[in-house]
Amino acid sequence: MSLYVILMGVQGAGKGLQARLIEDHFGIPQVSTGDLFRAMRARTDDLARKVQDIMASGQLVDDDTTNAIVVDRLAQADAQNGVILDGYPRNQVQAAFLETHLSEKDARVNAVLLLELDLYTAFKRAFGRVTDANGGSYNCYYNANGVDFSWLQDESERFPPRLAASLRGSHTPLKRRPDDASADAIIQRIDTFLETTQPLISHFEASGSVLKINADQSIDAVWSDIRLALERL
Repeated sequence: MSLYVILMGVQGAGKGLQARLIEDHFGIPQVSTGDLFRAMRARTDDLARKVQDIMASGQLVDDDTTNAIVVDRLAQADAQNGVILDGYPRNQVQAAFLETHLSEKDARVNAVLLLELDLYTAFKRAFGRVTDANGGSYNCYYNANGVDFSWLQDESERFPPRLAASLRGSHTPLKRRPDDASADAIIQRIDTFLETTQPLISHFEASGSVLKINADQSIDAVWSDIRLALERL
């Protein structure tokens, strides 16, 4: 049986980490439209050139092109037993296309995993997170063990204080995503999530495929809930 999972959740809900755990346990690849768009830069086929032209013009990739990119990815050998979709579908047009495409393969969306997290917690998880060179994640609000955090004032006072972090002992500096450093950018991403996700949730609830997971737990607890939910399928 193939397993097609759509992963949804506000920033900070832990989608990336949980996607990797699903990938390792169930043996299906994570498919992110952001990664697919970036991969098109290294290709020279007609579809890739079309995407390159759209991105070079500064326009958003339209639904038809996005759908074609996803179909191209689903046709690859490692995706024959299913995938974890992250960032797709983004609207009901894409959702309807996906369902039709999968039905032609005698498959369907088995589960829409909605990682639920209150928006204040989501903001703090994004605004306070930093990572090390190996992908390890820390947060000045939740997971500061072994890390020194400080807020550095801008000497010109033109900009707000900057969060700096380093590993205690080695003083190795930790990185912060540029878009996490802007409170306004985080709020815009939350607003976009609310605007685009709720209609999709309603769409998939009609087929009973939405599985709600409490993301305000430990990583292990969230993973346990996800694993049990998918294994019941």
